[in-house]
Amino acid sequence: IISINSEIELLVKKISLEREKVLPEIQSYVEIQIQKMGIKNGRFRIEMEHRKNINNLGGDDVKFLFSANKGVSLEEIDKVASGGETSRLMLSVKSLLNTHIKMPTLILDEIDAGVSGEIAGKMASVLQKMSKNSQLIVISHLPQIAAKANYHYKVEKFDNSIKNTKIINLLNENERLDEIAKMLSGETISLAARENAKALIS
Repeated sequence: IISINSEIELLVKKISLEREKVLPEIQSYVEIQIQKMGIKNGRFRIEMEHRKNINNLGGDDVKFLFSANKGVSLEEIDKVASGGETSRLMLSVKSLLNTHIKMPTLILDEIDAGVSGEIAGKMASVLQKMSKNSQLIVISHLPQIAAKANYHYKVEKFDNSIKNTKIINLLNENERLDEIAKMLSGETISLAARENAKALIS
């Protein structure tokens, strides 16, 4: 006769072993991705400790450690990562999940927070690759991200005396071009911004 507690303990041990097996793959994948996205000396590690108390997540305490620079020790992400670094780490993890788990739709709300310029372009490429496996709904203020979309929706908020009203419109080709140009230069669209928007979209 095997007690319920014994069965649970066996399952917890099995889960811990399975977790340990995949740690190297996760660490390597995330590290490669963040380096591609501009954190050239970035390091990522997962620290797992077994504990006696078991809960619905098993019998392991897991910490995610990160260092962005050479010679800097690994620390917990929430203590050392900037907003832009956190965005890239999060996108790397989401990208990894996207390759292993079938997710029909993935909603990413400002996953590009804290980044701009060349790094935003690199993140856009990661998102574009992810979109081959899942439908992505990406909320962004960056032209580099918006330019990679298959469909571009504009969200506007209007205030009146009673309540706020939000309107979402699917932009046509010319409207999309103007919107991305506005992201680049502000409300007054310059010829240079329009040409830059065309280049981003193409």
